[in-house]
Amino acid sequence: MPTGMWWFIGAAWAELLLAAVLARTCSRESGPPGADAVPTPQALALLRGGRRAAVIVALVALHQRGAVAAGRKHTIRANGGPGRTRDPVQLGVHGALRRALALGDLTQRPEARRAVDALSGELRGAGLLRPVAQLWVVRALLGCVLLTVLVGAVATGAFRADLPAVLAVGLPPALGAVAVLLRLPVTTGAARRLLAGLRERYPLPAHRREVTDGRLVQLYVALYGDPALALFLPRFSRDGGLLDRPGDADRNRPPPGGTARP
Repeated sequence: MPTGMWWFIGAAWAELLLAAVLARTCSRESGPPGADAVPTPQALALLRGGRRAAVIVALVALHQRGAVAAGRKHTIRANGGPGRTRDPVQLGVHGALRRALALGDLTQRPEARRAVDALSGELRGAGLLRPVAQLWVVRALLGCVLLTVLVGAVATGAFRADLPAVLAVGLPPALGAVAVLLRLPVTTGAARRLLAGLRERYPLPAHRREVTDGRLVQLYVALYGDPALALFLPRFSRDGGLLDRPGDADRNRPPPGGTARP
């Protein structure tokens, strides 16, 4: 293998190491917020499952007040005003429902996007989401790892001179870059500790009759997603197209006695 190729391999490993170090850092390492500073259910959902999860929790809150309902063909429609709420995400989601929309379309509407983006900014400021610039730098470095190996192999003629050796020394940093990219978290360590602590404090109940507080229902949906939707709001979730696996709603629908199946 040409000697010059080793310089490219060394550069690729250096890029991978720098990307890995940046991937482990947070904008602000801190412990989870105190009990009086726990984020809203929409914010918790955003930390757990991104934009789609935040919009779903907003829809749950709106549905509890009768402000939205399931439409035809797995869509959501407005059902009057948003009710007495000042939550920006709920207001943004409701404002986007000028007509019935599927969940995927709703999450991309400007009103909903602006509201969720503003919430993301607040969570970044609180040290719960990584800064966008940091994510882009890490992703760019990981892309450079692959590019450096490829350019080095072509520029030095290593592909033609000794392809097996190029693969032997070039694949490890390339595969390492892919592994870091796939495991790159958008949330910070503080956010993950917060979610884990809340799940420990609020385990998903076996039966929906155990929870009568609508705010707690929102919290469970924020923390657990589909299982909580199917448990507490099976018909709305199924008919409105909120579930990743629509069959879950039928499996968790309570029998005539009023309790969910174990």
